[in-house]
Amino acid sequence: YRLRNVVERCFNRLKQWRGLATRYDKTIESYQATVTIASILLWI
Repeated sequence: YRLRNVVERCFNRLKQWRGLATRYDKTIESYQATVTIASILLWI
């Protein structure tokens, strides 16, 4: 259960990014790149 809490908090932090929450990107590659960049910035 502890690991699930960590994962859920990570997704909630990613959803705070406006571009990710509304999915402005047209292509899946662009969206995946945005998710990757946001994840890296959260880990730093």
